[in-house]
Amino acid sequence: MKVTVIGAGLGGLAAAIALRQQGIDTQVYEKARGLQPIGAGLSLFPNGLNVLNAILPGLADSLIRVGSQAQRVNLRKSNGDLIAQNQLPLQEQYGQPMLNIRWSQLQETLASVLPPDLIHLNYRCVGFDQTDSGVEVQFENGETAQADVLIGADGIHSIVRQLLVGDGSPRYAGRLSWRAVLQYQHQLLPADEVTIMTSIDGKIFTLIDVGDGQIFWSAGALSERENLHKQATEVKSHVLETFAGWAEPVEAIVTATAAEAIVERPIWDRPPLESWNKGRVTLLGDAAHPMVPSLGQGANTAFEDAWELAQFLAQQPSIEAAFAHYENSRIPRTQVIQARSAFQGSRSYDTDSETFLRGIAEQARASQAEFEEWLYEYGRG
Repeated sequence: MKVTVIGAGLGGLAAAIALRQQGIDTQVYEKARGLQPIGAGLSLFPNGLNVLNAILPGLADSLIRVGSQAQRVNLRKSNGDLIAQNQLPLQEQYGQPMLNIRWSQLQETLASVLPPDLIHLNYRCVGFDQTDSGVEVQFENGETAQADVLIGADGIHSIVRQLLVGDGSPRYAGRLSWRAVLQYQHQLLPADEVTIMTSIDGKIFTLIDVGDGQIFWSAGALSERENLHKQATEVKSHVLETFAGWAEPVEAIVTATAAEAIVERPIWDRPPLESWNKGRVTLLGDAAHPMVPSLGQGANTAFEDAWELAQFLAQQPSIEAAFAHYENSRIPRTQVIQARSAFQGSRSYDTDSETFLRGIAEQARASQAEFEEWLYEYGRG
């Protein structure tokens, strides 16, 4: 079997590793000209770390050595008053920590596991044709790739999804975000801690230690329109203005951040799909089930997808059977996490998803303890 993966993000690289571990010939095609660092950090939870070790023994352990294992979360008002201070006993309860790490560090680690000639850069997918015997992928540079299976792991703006489903652009979730990673120290930011600051007008500012003396900060604010600024200096000025008067270290860390390092993005999501595949083509990660980032489960669930899909392709008697098992296993779980993310992120889905919400609302509204046990026990041996 030969598999083509579109997208060298976290899900696509994890899928390639998982497939190769099953002895499946896999090639990855990425539209970017290089795997460039981006100003973001992310959290890996026990379910994501467990499944990374299942994909390749020791993979999660290597990440733990370079990231930050969060020990405590501090919740504060915008004026600095402490609302709550919670210890994080995830290691004791689920066998893995909450690991905070730079996005680019994680991507580099996953890419380093794969042979360099397996990842093809500057290949923008523009189409595919499939027959009973295979699928041909077309790229903007005029080249093609032949495979038995095509996996779209190309994110929330997935071209594979559009060619497969044709459901248009993602939906704006009514919130703009800003983020950056920088080398930074402050007495209010101890190592291995997360600080979340909130206000009653829909603004939030999060500060996370991601290891090696680096801090990842992200900010969000409600906005009716998703208009973005054209100049980096305008972006930085807007963040300082939006969070003016907030307690330290908000102003200090934004001021210390180079304007060019701040990434400005709208928050998008999509309604859940009833099916992720047609013929020899399927979806994975954000291309299949993008979520608002309130639970930090985007990468974690993409790793789950990668592991299960590789298992099914290796073990089932046909591609059709493998895809059927993949959907039956993954869609119900990711729908619950999508809905929980939406509820927790104060994001209501449109009425066209009423049936979806009604069907899983009970699980989506389960108590936090019940939900966390269901979520984090995944993949635990």
